[in-house]
Amino acid sequence: MSLNRSEKQAVIDEVTGLAAKAQTLVMAEYRGITVADMTRLRSQARDKGVTLSVLKNTLARRAVAGSAFEVVSDQMTGPLIYGFSTDAVAAAKVVSDFAKTNDKLVIRGGAFGGKTLDVNGVKQLANIPSKEVLLAQLCGLLMSPISRTAVVLGALAAKKGGGAADAPAAAEAVAA
Repeated sequence: MSLNRSEKQAVIDEVTGLAAKAQTLVMAEYRGITVADMTRLRSQARDKGVTLSVLKNTLARRAVAGSAFEVVSDQMTGPLIYGFSTDAVAAAKVVSDFAKTNDKLVIRGGAFGGKTLDVNGVKQLANIPSKEVLLAQLCGLLMSPISRTAVVLGALAAKKGGGAADAPAAAEAVAA
């Protein structure tokens, strides 16, 4: 069913808003995917904060014009699903993970930071840990030297005869 001019403008405005907030755009060809699989993909995307849209390519080109995603306008051909995400890796991760289990979904490319991503670029982006995992790793790295110092000071206190009772006090002093 064809959209009238005002409906097309509404779609363009909605996608322009998505593009303005998003960090990443991933495009994938969905030819041959069943409705059940597409519903499962959309559900997974929603859970990760990714917006998936099936759009007419001309409307998608108009919507991304003037944005950081304009660099992929020439790749917008064929039956594509567009994934926008504010998290830098979420869209790539959702589409890439789904493509591993469903060979009908073919990643075509994407954009991140104003640069075009090819299929391998999208897969590399998908392999980057999430923000929460990276923060946890950073916290672990920052805590490691402190806890090691506390263990060493506790061992020194025990060796000099202070006993094991002073080891927790030494650990608390180092941690503070």
